[in-house]
Amino acid sequence: MKEPARILVVGGGYVGMYTALRLQRKLKKELGQGDVQVIVVDPEPYMTYQPFLPEAAAGSISPRHVVVPLRRVLPKCQVVIGEATAINHGKRTATVRTLATEEEGTGSIEIRYDELVMAPGSVSRTLPVPGLVDHGIGFKTVEEAIGLRNHVLEQLDIASSTRDPDVRDAALTFVFVGGGYAGVEALAELEDMARYAVRYYHNISPEDLKWILVEATGRILPEVGEEMGRYAVRELRGRNIDVRLDTRLDSCVDRIAALSDGSRFPTRTLVWTAGVKPHPILASTDLPVNEHGRLKCTAALHVDGVEHAWAAGDAAAVPDLTAEKPGTYCAPNAQHALRQSKVLAENLIASLHSRPLKDYEHKYAGSVASLGLHKGVAHVYGRKLRGYPAWFMHRAYHLSRVPTFNRKARVLAEWTLSGLFKREIVSLGSLENPRAEFKLAADTGRHPEAS
Repeated sequence: MKEPARILVVGGGYVGMYTALRLQRKLKKELGQGDVQVIVVDPEPYMTYQPFLPEAAAGSISPRHVVVPLRRVLPKCQVVIGEATAINHGKRTATVRTLATEEEGTGSIEIRYDELVMAPGSVSRTLPVPGLVDHGIGFKTVEEAIGLRNHVLEQLDIASSTRDPDVRDAALTFVFVGGGYAGVEALAELEDMARYAVRYYHNISPEDLKWILVEATGRILPEVGEEMGRYAVRELRGRNIDVRLDTRLDSCVDRIAALSDGSRFPTRTLVWTAGVKPHPILASTDLPVNEHGRLKCTAALHVDGVEHAWAAGDAAAVPDLTAEKPGTYCAPNAQHALRQSKVLAENLIASLHSRPLKDYEHKYAGSVASLGLHKGVAHVYGRKLRGYPAWFMHRAYHLSRVPTFNRKARVLAEWTLSGLFKREIVSLGSLENPRAEFKLAADTGRHPEAS
């Protein structure tokens, strides 16, 4: 009996999920007959739609609607929940560590493949800043977004109940490092939420909150252009947000944010969004990478000089055929990742059927960014928008891009309801340690709230 052609997709993010989804549609007959098998490996059983993380943190969208279950959208594929720790493309094998192998103590498993799609994405890029590992909060996963929301609301509770002015000031000081999409949108949405929440605190006013954005370069949101970036700075500063350009975080030891301009801010909240780097798995492969650690790829999304290996998204250095300057690579963003996944899947199928490949070519359409409820900036196809029109375009664009009709309908329903009713401002920080109450009850022999 002929063995099926095994396609291994490493990563279930933008590129991984959309590539597998297209393979599932285009190879429906082959998958049904067992001639082809698609295996998707990812540590999480879902794909996170990251542009919605700021709104999830602000409570505008439920966390479960920011993620897309892989098994639901990929019923014809085999989904393996585990972490690929090494790739030996010479032997066509991937080493994968799963929850089951950890429980059994049997070590990692090996998955054999014929075609490899590398789509592990990226991870947060940290710098050796003293105290960052101990006190920094990331903003790349849905868990981090909801954790940050709970944390901010908890700081309001601390500030409201403490008699120590130093503790109060530190609780009401929020420092965000990084002026890209993640940092600006997260800060803007959370500032909106916190300003609304303090109306329910008798001893905190919006003026007591101190929000600080630290950016090492001279501008924020470079994707929307210089003019819109300057407008975003004015908009944020108009909301009493301290935007510090050409400034770096030097230290955050003892929960004191020390900046390169000499400023020092005691704070209990330091959010790090200063860029990303390729996934560490790329260093554990025998595939060629460039000086930045990304896979060297051709315009056809083939790993350069390697047969049967493909890549796209944040992990791939793909030549930008539309750029005026030669040697330019496609920016590692969602816009390119979504479109590259379509071309990658089509080229992989063409390769299986010995048909010619086509190059990926997409001129960057522009960018949209939210600055909180009813506020935003956009630079799309040469047109510059600000305020409500930009915010509306931001929501419309991302609603059109979030996968599955189910998610689109749920997100739209939540937006509609949030416009009719008041914000939810409840902190559910105990969710992050659900067994704490039970353990306390077991240790004391009584319910912690019992008198």
